[in-house]
Parts: sequence; C-alpha cells; structure tokens
Amino acid sequence: MTGMVSKAEQIIAGLGGVNNIVEIEPCITRLRSEVVNANLVNEAVLRAAGVHGVLRAGKIVQVIVGPEADTLAGDIEDLM
Repeated sequence: MTGMVSKAEQIIAGLGGVNNIVEIEPCITRLRSEVVNANLVNEAVLRAAGVHGVLRAGKIVQVIVGPEADTLAGDIEDLM
C-alpha cells in the first residue's frame, strides 16, 4: 500500500461517507447515487478526486467520471 486514498474512497467521502449512500450504480459515464442527506455531499472533494462534474437533483447525485464508471462503482460497492 502506498497510503494513497483511492479514487473510490475519495468519491465515497465526497458523497458524505458510506452511511450517507443509499445506493450507487454505474450509468455509462456516470455514477448515479442516492444519498440520505444531500447536504453532506461535498463537490469540492469530488472534484479533487478528478471527477468531470456533479449533477444534483434532491437526493439523487450523479458523479460524472467517464468510461471508468463500471470499475469505480464496483470498487465503491466493495468498500461499502
């Protein structure tokens, strides 16, 4: 281990932590997630993780990550 925080871990943190994520699923170039508390979502943390954008609609947050969405969703689910 290099001590580096993985992109998946950064995205979880940006979404307010494991306990704030109801579900997450890949959708082509996006991670579509439902969160418990949208106020805990930190777009600055998500952008620092290298995501391309964040779309919010209430408790639904779409994190635009590009073609690695499937891999990241799997990594995130493993961490949850």
